[in-house]
Amino acid sequence: MTPAPSASPTPSRTAADTVLTGARVRTLDPARPWAEAVAVKDGRIAAVGDERDVRDWRDAATEVIDLAGATLTPGLVDGHSHPVWGVEMATGTDLSGCRDLDALRAALATAARALPPGGWVTAWGLDHNVFGDHPVHRALIEDALGGAPAFIRLYDGHSALANSRALEAAGIDGPRRFAQRASVVCDEAGRPTGHLIEHAAMDLLLPVMPRPSAADRRARLLALLGEMAAVGLTGAHVMDLQHADVPELLADIEADGDLPLRLRLAPWCMPGIGKDGLDHLVELQRLAGRHWRVGGVKFFMDGTVEGGTAWLEHADCHGQGTEALWPDPAAYTHAVHHLARAGVRTATHAIGDAAVRHVLDTVELLADDPRSTRHQHRIEHIETVPTEQLARFARLGVAASMQPTHTAYTRADHTDAWSQRVGEERAGRAWRCRDLRDAGAVLVLGSDWPIAHHDPRQVLATARLRRPAGDPGVAPVTPGQALTGLMALEGCTSHAALAVGEEAEAGRIAPGFRADLTALAVDPVTAPADDVAAAPVRLTMTGGLVTHRGVG
Repeated sequence: MTPAPSASPTPSRTAADTVLTGARVRTLDPARPWAEAVAVKDGRIAAVGDERDVRDWRDAATEVIDLAGATLTPGLVDGHSHPVWGVEMATGTDLSGCRDLDALRAALATAARALPPGGWVTAWGLDHNVFGDHPVHRALIEDALGGAPAFIRLYDGHSALANSRALEAAGIDGPRRFAQRASVVCDEAGRPTGHLIEHAAMDLLLPVMPRPSAADRRARLLALLGEMAAVGLTGAHVMDLQHADVPELLADIEADGDLPLRLRLAPWCMPGIGKDGLDHLVELQRLAGRHWRVGGVKFFMDGTVEGGTAWLEHADCHGQGTEALWPDPAAYTHAVHHLARAGVRTATHAIGDAAVRHVLDTVELLADDPRSTRHQHRIEHIETVPTEQLARFARLGVAASMQPTHTAYTRADHTDAWSQRVGEERAGRAWRCRDLRDAGAVLVLGSDWPIAHHDPRQVLATARLRRPAGDPGVAPVTPGQALTGLMALEGCTSHAALAVGEEAEAGRIAPGFRADLTALAVDPVTAPADDVAAAPVRLTMTGGLVTHRGVG
C-alpha cells in the first residue's frame, strides 16, 4: 500500500491538546484509509498522519498517548439503546440467567426474603422461554414471593408479569381498554393472569411501584455511562425520552462536568396523538447540551413476536399478530408525514413483516415531497422481512437499525418461543442483516440495552458469528446473514452516522471530524470474532475527552 502524504497542521495552527500515537489507525476515510497517529484540538480531529508528523503537532502542554499498537477506529456508537430509561427498567433482580421455572422461582424467593417490610420484588430480563409450554401466569410464581407484591419485566421490554398483590395495589381486577393495542391478559372468567402486554398496560403499575430518587437516578445513570465508555462506546442513539425531566437531568449533569457518552434522544409518538402533540415533538428538537440533544421521534408500528403483538402478514401459531399497534395505521402515516414536513427524523419500531411493509409504504408516499431527504427515516429491529421488501430500503433511503445480539433469544433448530410463534418460513429469514447490506441499505447496529448487554464488542462479534461470542458450541442462527468484520464496524460507526445525518462530522477519522475515538487491542475487522468480543479497550475518547483509559 502506498502511504498517504502526511497531514501536519499548518505552522500558524496552535499545538494539539492530545496526540494519539503508536496506533494502527483504521480511519474509514476513503481519502486515507490508514494512519499511525491522530492529533486532537478543541474536541475535533486536527490532523491524521504518520509517526514522523507527531513532533510537529505538539508543544509542552500537549498530552501524548502511546496506544502501543492498538487499533484506533472511529468511536463506537450504540445505534439503539435506552440508558436513561433503562436505569429504571433494569431495577431489582436480573433474571436473564434463569433457564427454567425452578430457577425463576428460586431467584424470586431469594429476592423476597431480602425485602424490607412493605417492599416490592422488582426484576427484569426474564426470557419467555423459561415458561416452556405454560402461558405466562402469576400462579407459576405466586408461592415463591411470600406475599410480597412483584413486578417482573420480560426481556423484550414490552411485557411484564405482576402477581396478585401488585395487581390489587394498582386496582387491576379485569380487562382494560387502551388507545394502542395493549392488554391486561385475563382468563375465561375475566380475572387478570398478571401478564401485561405493551407499555400502556405495564404503565398501570407505575403509580404504585417504588421509584428511585432523583439523586439515585443520576448516580446510576452516570455509573452506567461510565461502564459504557469502558467497553468502547462513545455515543448512543437513545430511543426514548420517557420522562419530561430528562433534559433537565442531563443539563444538570453537564453543569458539573461532561457526559461520558454523546446521547441523541428520540421521544415517543404513540397512538392517539393530535396536532398539538405532534407540534410539541417538533419543539422538543430544539433541546440540546454539549454531549446530548433531542434528535428525531420514535414510533411503534407493532410490539413483539413473543407477546403476540408483532404485526405480521399472516397470523402466528396462536392466531395472533394480524393488527398494528396503531389501531388506525393511516393515523401513523399522517403523524410521520407531519413530522417529516417539519424536518424531523423518525425511527419506527417494526418487528413483523407487515409492520415493516407499512413503514416503507409510508416513506414511499413522501418520495415526491421536496422537504423529504434520504436517510431521514429508519426502521428499528426488522426481525423478519420478505425478500421483496429488501431493495426498498436503499431505494427509499430508509436506514435499517438492527441488534445482532437479539439472536441469543432464538435457536437454530427453531424450538424457541420466537421461532415457534412465527413458524418455519419466517424463522428462516430472521434478522436479515447481510441481505439488507447486500441490497445497499444503510445498516446501523446496536444493543437495545437493557434488552441485551450494551457492550459493542459483543455486537461486533455476534454480527459476524450469529451466535453468542465465546460459545462455539451454540449453533448459529441463520448463519447466511453474518456480516463481514468491516460491515460490522461500519454498523457501529459510519453507518450509525449516516442513519442520523451526521456523516459530515462523525463515523470517520478525518480532519475536522469530532474526536470520538475507540482503541481496541485487536483489529475489530480482521481479528477472530470471539477475540473481538473479549478485546481489551485501550482508550475511549468522546469530544476530545478521554472517558476511559485501559491498562496494559
